[in-house]
Amino acid sequence: MDFKNIQPTALWQHFADLNAVPRPSKKEERVIAFMKSFGEELGLQTTIDGCGNVVIKKPATAGMEDRQTVILQSHLDMVHQKNASTVFDFDLQGIEMYQDGDWIRAKGTTLGADNGIGVAAIMALLSSTTIPHPSLEAFFTIDEETGMTGAKEMDSSLLSGTILLNLDTEDDDELSVGCAGGIDTNTHYSFKPVAIAPGYHTLAIKIEGLLGGHSGMDIDKGRGNANKWMARLLWELSQDQHIQLVQFDGGSLRNAIPREATAIIAVGHVDQSIEQLEKMEEVLKSEYHLIEPHFKLNVAPIQTTLSAVSDADIKKIIATLCGVINGVYRMSPDIDGLVEASSSLARVVIDNGQFTTQSLQRSSVESTKAEVSMSLRCAFENMGATVEQSGDYPGWKPNAKSPILAHMRSLYLELYGEEPKVKACHAGLECGLLSEKLPGVDMISFGPNIRAAHSPDECVQISSVQKFWNYLLASLSNIPKA
Repeated sequence: MDFKNIQPTALWQHFADLNAVPRPSKKEERVIAFMKSFGEELGLQTTIDGCGNVVIKKPATAGMEDRQTVILQSHLDMVHQKNASTVFDFDLQGIEMYQDGDWIRAKGTTLGADNGIGVAAIMALLSSTTIPHPSLEAFFTIDEETGMTGAKEMDSSLLSGTILLNLDTEDDDELSVGCAGGIDTNTHYSFKPVAIAPGYHTLAIKIEGLLGGHSGMDIDKGRGNANKWMARLLWELSQDQHIQLVQFDGGSLRNAIPREATAIIAVGHVDQSIEQLEKMEEVLKSEYHLIEPHFKLNVAPIQTTLSAVSDADIKKIIATLCGVINGVYRMSPDIDGLVEASSSLARVVIDNGQFTTQSLQRSSVESTKAEVSMSLRCAFENMGATVEQSGDYPGWKPNAKSPILAHMRSLYLELYGEEPKVKACHAGLECGLLSEKLPGVDMISFGPNIRAAHSPDECVQISSVQKFWNYLLASLSNIPKA
């Protein structure tokens, strides 16, 4: 799409250029090269550290040489998700964007506004010849969405700034001063497949139309988890008749609430099974009619040559999936409305003698992160599965006495006539790791209104981007002296 008539034009044009480059987590080679070329073409000092982070430095403009050096930080990677009906190759195609009133959306895929708008804003600052600013160190990290690799393995010697602005918050009236840490829990269980019983018929069950969303920021919204719903359907069905489970495939990414799940089952009574599933569909629609208005359950006969899970194993698997923790685990007693700890059962696969799951536990408190991840471990080990927990990263502890918080709080009040919301978020901002790697650096996070990040419904508000941009410029022009 053409962004020539949308302000700020430079930011939006850089966003379009960025979105033309495939940039999924773990596959950032092309966007790293893109950003390196961008910095070098501007004649700015450009460095790539050992893990692929890009640092571009720009000297202060005239009259701003005595101000503190500011690190501007955003991550280059994005979550790649699409609707099942969307034909799109993330490795070959750029994101297809369109305007919907005051919002920019993508056609059937994630938009990449998380964290592409932050990246584009920094690019606009680096390429500008008229905007006043102190000395800038643009710090573009990799693999934030699936491992925080860039923040974990960064070369801190490349940065000398004393203030860090993380441009990755998704509400334009908020200043983020803390965030949750996280840990991945991956499980594996092998079983010996058995033949489908003689006279049994196979059915394909599909859950679709759920909202999904960010497994941190949206975990308190009560949205359906397709994996948990499918487990519930299978358990309910198994209470009234004998079923065999042939296949299960639910969710996609570890940090996204599962929107879709499919299962293949074998039953002795097709009509009875379909009727019962339709009744359970109505129950779910009744329970979630306000939250999940687009939920659909499709059930259809299917032919398959696959084998099934044994009766003993299906009982263990379904019981574990039904019983395992999912959603909000604990609300913070210290900050009103903040989720302290949560878990999201993100991925479930049962196929060819293997049962695997991926889940993500988050908490702003290390001890409750350990507790909720322990609960997952116990549930899966109890059924005999092996459990691997990895990717542990810390939370970011709020600092109420932060000078940059006081500065930006006062500036927001001056610009907009009201106090900003000072919050910690239930998501994995890189600031938790960065605060360990850059001790003494004063940090804050802010950004424009982004909705439904990590899902194909992701969108960013045009007017909010303008507000965010103006606030960023005002912040930089008023940076305290060194």
